[in-house]
Amino acid sequence: MMEEEELEFVEELEAVLQLTPDVQLAIEQVFPSQDPLDRADFNAVEYINTLFPTEQSLANIDEVVNKIRLKIRRLDDNIRTVVRGQTNVGQDGRQALEEAQKAIQQLFGKIKDIKDKAEKSEQMVKEITRDIKQLDHAKRHLTTSITTLNHLHMLAGGVDSLEAMTRRRQYGEVANLLQGVMNVLEHFHKYMGIPQIRQLSERVKAAQTELGQQILADFEEAFPSQGTKRPGGPSNVLRDACLIANILDPRIKQEIIKKFIKQHLSEYLVLFQENQDVAWLDKIDRRYAWIKRQLVDYEEKYGRMFPREWYMAERIAVEFCHITRTELAKIMRTRAKEIEVKLLLFAIQRTTNFEGFLAKRFSGCTLTDGTLKKLESPPASTNPFLEDEPAPEMEELAMEKGDVEQPKKPKAPDNPFHGIVSKCFEPHLYVYIESQDKNLGELIDRFVADFKAQGPPKPNTDEGGAVLPSCADLFVYYKKCMVQCSQLSTGEPMIALTTIFQKYLREYAWKILSGNLPKTTSSGGGLTISSLLKEKEGSEVAKFTLEELCLICSILSTAEYCLATTQQLEEKLKEKVDVSLTERINLTGEMDTFSTVISSSIQLLVQDLDAACDPALTAMSKMQWQNVEHVGDQSPYVTSVILHIKQNVPIIRDNLASTRKYFTQFCIKFANSFIPKFITHLFKCKPISMVGAEQLLLDTHSLKMVLLDLPSIGSQVVRKAPASYTKIVVKGMTRAEMILKVVMAPHEPLVVFVDNYIKLLTDCNTETFQKILDMKGLKRSEQSSMLELFRQRLPAPPSGPEGSGSLSLLAPTPEQESSRIRKLEKLIKKRL
Repeated sequence: MMEEEELEFVEELEAVLQLTPDVQLAIEQVFPSQDPLDRADFNAVEYINTLFPTEQSLANIDEVVNKIRLKIRRLDDNIRTVVRGQTNVGQDGRQALEEAQKAIQQLFGKIKDIKDKAEKSEQMVKEITRDIKQLDHAKRHLTTSITTLNHLHMLAGGVDSLEAMTRRRQYGEVANLLQGVMNVLEHFHKYMGIPQIRQLSERVKAAQTELGQQILADFEEAFPSQGTKRPGGPSNVLRDACLIANILDPRIKQEIIKKFIKQHLSEYLVLFQENQDVAWLDKIDRRYAWIKRQLVDYEEKYGRMFPREWYMAERIAVEFCHITRTELAKIMRTRAKEIEVKLLLFAIQRTTNFEGFLAKRFSGCTLTDGTLKKLESPPASTNPFLEDEPAPEMEELAMEKGDVEQPKKPKAPDNPFHGIVSKCFEPHLYVYIESQDKNLGELIDRFVADFKAQGPPKPNTDEGGAVLPSCADLFVYYKKCMVQCSQLSTGEPMIALTTIFQKYLREYAWKILSGNLPKTTSSGGGLTISSLLKEKEGSEVAKFTLEELCLICSILSTAEYCLATTQQLEEKLKEKVDVSLTERINLTGEMDTFSTVISSSIQLLVQDLDAACDPALTAMSKMQWQNVEHVGDQSPYVTSVILHIKQNVPIIRDNLASTRKYFTQFCIKFANSFIPKFITHLFKCKPISMVGAEQLLLDTHSLKMVLLDLPSIGSQVVRKAPASYTKIVVKGMTRAEMILKVVMAPHEPLVVFVDNYIKLLTDCNTETFQKILDMKGLKRSEQSSMLELFRQRLPAPPSGPEGSGSLSLLAPTPEQESSRIRKLEKLIKKRL
């Protein structure tokens, strides 16, 4: 029974001591222990087996039991000590809580006592300071009363004095007194409910009204609008009256200014009436001379009468400008048919000079906001066309270099008077535009006649291809027109002038450049091989002469110059016009036209050299290569090709020295044209013996070296060929060499030959393979078996009906590569 009770107790104890994993983990962190008895997963059987692993270890069982019992007693003692220590904890806690409550009550009582004492102290301070506050308020009210009485006394006396001085026209004293009275009156705004104060305020307003009317009457008497002649000089009374007008209602000041300016300019309206001879544009100088005399007269007689801050001289000049603009616009509408270009430009030049004179003398501060906005001067620019025209040689050099190295003029200050008069000429600028249209048409016709009379430019192998002088003359004239028109207007007339520029840029490209490119002997529209070759053996090729080659290079250089300068012209035009109109200026079409001329020139040079090499390639394809017995030096056709290259390329390179990029384009286009043609003629060489193939391989290598050296051939300065050009030559000529190596390889065994072909040429096109078999001179029966094997050895074609045709796309032929390059070049040109 005892054992059963002990077992039940142990089971209950284990159920009670079954802790959660979180609690167990917290205990292990607080009380770390390596004792197996402290582990949560303690197993008594495993522990006993650890203590007694063998039967022999049971001999020490008594010792182990004694140690465990000792450990149990120690645990019991510790538990007993802890339990006893916790018996008095509850009582001690209650005692501490009671002591804390007593301390809080004592603290609350002390705080209440302090608050009561603070309230008593505040009440005591209020009683002490009550009398002091009363004295402060009394002092403030007394001071305010004294100040107000003084102001009232000053106001009453000032109003009386003001009325008396006004009647006696003592404007000098009134000017000082009136400002003081108005300042004093400001202190009584809050007292306007008092009848006496309101009465004084009304008397001041009445005095101001009387002063204004009296001053206007005095000015009307001194400067009558009509009738008697005005006096010789101003009076001190009027000068003092102007000082008073500064204080009175601004309308008084404006009325004085308006009447004086109207009276001062009344003579102008009479002298320059629309029906007078001096009113027309040819005598416009007299208008500006008259106002200059009037301004000098004003400074001498009336300069000291009006305050400086009124800017009377500038106001007179501005009003004169408004009247002049209106009168000129009216008379030009009436006599529009009499306006000629020279007369219009003369009037505009004199007017702009006068506006510049006003800008130097006056600040423009009297111009209204609307006028300033409307007459805003065009933004300053670093445009080289704005500079004074240098000598023609320097002009051409500056434009050719884009004026990068030319010193720029400092930015000119804005002219606030720009257009204040000259704006009236803008509706009539169509006369100027039509004149420039006519002049440019005559200039282009003169260029055409001069070119026919002088002939093509002389060969120039020292300084590179010369730019036609006519293009520099054209752009110099453009510059003159642009600067002239921008001074007249930055609006629609500039757009109209741009349209004229576009028209004659295209005409120059067509009539002077494209129209003078050498024509071929073919009746067709382009240069063809049949037109350049004669079929008879020993005959010479119809090539371009040295003068014609130089002319093509000169036209190419001129087109390149025009292309760059047209781009600069577009930028400068956009700087000249109003910001809202910049999007309407677009010379892209004209730049494309010059690009087309450049492409046509390069194509002519390529076709000429290509056609010159054609007879040699034809001779190569007609040779009996199966009868060649030994390998010697390069064949005669190679020598012929090299001869033509050495004749043409140095001339072209020297004449395109200033445009190296286009010489590089020429080399690339020639390589893209010659190499596919060479491979095509190579396929025509059939049958070929082993020795013949070796000779062709030697010839191909020679041509490859010549082509790699093409950009610097015949030059004393050896330059490395561009990487893009070298890549094309190496790729194309290496393919030709691989074709010959395949031809030289034995065709048996068949599998080895086919695999060797696929490895060397990576060409899955059966047509190319068929051509190589023809070059080897194999019979049709042999070719059929090899073609069948070739098809079997090819990679599996993609699914679909187009699978067989797509094989050829894996390794494009040189012809296809050339076609793709041409298409890419055309696409790039269109986008540029």
